[in-house]
Amino acid sequence: MGFLAGIVIAGVILMSAANVLCSSFPSTLVLERAFPADHRVPLSQLRARDRVRHGRMLQSSSGIADFPVEGTFDPFRVGLYYTKLQLGSPPRDYYVQIDTGSDVLWVSCGSCNGCPETSGLPIQLNSFDPGSSSTSQFISCTDKRCSLGVQSSDSDCSTQNNQCSYTFQYGDGSGTSGYYVSDLLHLQTILEGSMTQNSSASIVFGCSTLQTGDLTKSDRAVDGIFGFGQQGMSVISQLASQGVASNVFSHCLRGDTSGGGILVIGEIVEPNIVYSPLVPSQPHYNLNLQSISVNGQALQIDPTVFATSSNRGTIVDSGTTLAYLAAEAYDPFINAITTTVSQSVRPVVSNGNQCYLITSSINDIFPQVALNFAGGASMILRPQDYLIQQSSVGGAARWCIGLQKIQDSGITILGDLVLKDRIFVYDLGGQRIGWANYDCSLSVNVSATSRTGKSEYVNAGELSDSTSLHNSPYQLIPVMLILYMLGNFLFL
Repeated sequence: MGFLAGIVIAGVILMSAANVLCSSFPSTLVLERAFPADHRVPLSQLRARDRVRHGRMLQSSSGIADFPVEGTFDPFRVGLYYTKLQLGSPPRDYYVQIDTGSDVLWVSCGSCNGCPETSGLPIQLNSFDPGSSSTSQFISCTDKRCSLGVQSSDSDCSTQNNQCSYTFQYGDGSGTSGYYVSDLLHLQTILEGSMTQNSSASIVFGCSTLQTGDLTKSDRAVDGIFGFGQQGMSVISQLASQGVASNVFSHCLRGDTSGGGILVIGEIVEPNIVYSPLVPSQPHYNLNLQSISVNGQALQIDPTVFATSSNRGTIVDSGTTLAYLAAEAYDPFINAITTTVSQSVRPVVSNGNQCYLITSSINDIFPQVALNFAGGASMILRPQDYLIQQSSVGGAARWCIGLQKIQDSGITILGDLVLKDRIFVYDLGGQRIGWANYDCSLSVNVSATSRTGKSEYVNAGELSDSTSLHNSPYQLIPVMLILYMLGNFLFL
């Protein structure tokens, strides 16, 4: 799930060469933030949760495939984005966390040791049983998909049963291990207009037989993790390699307390999007952060602090709740903010966090912050993009810096705190990431490329309520996409 120095990876993940049973389609996921408990938590617990997920960042018909997502968003509660997938024959439901900080799709399997049986989320956990699916196939050591993984140290082979297996051991003591299978991923595609049709594609995913550490906890347990990374083992890479989907996806996460948002396999089109190139040959979504400005003034930070290396760099990770600055950049940032607002607020330190007691709007007091990236692209942070409101003190609101310091690490992680209320486009083919401020409760336009290579545009509105999950006590946000296909049938 996220990234942190000291991760020990013995992962086994592979790229699918499986036959796709449907042609191409733009796949649409509608996101909502989910929280298992109705209580506020201190920043220290949010940081602790993020440290766990950072340890897990490892390394034929045309239409849309829609993935319903339930839950709400609130930065004070511990939560995650998850969606429902259908795997196997007959298809069965699995709830998986959506994670741009990892690559593989894996789900808990039968006879799993340490896998939670219940969840604090409003979902019923299921375990995958390859023997109960008529279309399931084990990935053997002689399968070329496994051999490719072995060559890149992503998979391992058992000489006892000729089975392609994986083990992820994380620095915090948590981990998962299991073996790889191929089976059908069932998709509900929306054709022209609002007509729906079921289709499926064969993919390779992990079957977890052991989970340890935080993965064993039931309060926010799901059936697995849906990695949206850029490596060959991710589902988006598997679909793109088969010509089923284009190698680009986008999200727009709502930052209000209602939560919700959009995730679509395709390129959201918005005229104000600015792009910055991905740092090449990196396992994660690394950008070249060059400087930070507060109130238009560049902070005095050595640019090498942000340079990408084995233990440095700036990572975009939608699965991280807060955001994190490299240690050498954190103190200059805090000092600049405090100096700017010291005449209007009362600075206090609460549990090691820099906080401020205020009696008026933060937008009237706190400055804008600019993260300046390669290619001339800047990300402008409003006060609510770097501050978190805590409990009141003596009639004054207490706002704390949400950007945290990772001790003894040069990693900067852009999590949900700064990603919210923006369109983000992950153009893997063009090796770049783009963003623009946006009201994520609105519909979006999505661009797709047809088989002829021509870019065609589809608009996004609301899907029928029939795609929602009705068993959740949370109010679902009606932000769904309908992509009306133009001209040739196309897939993203």
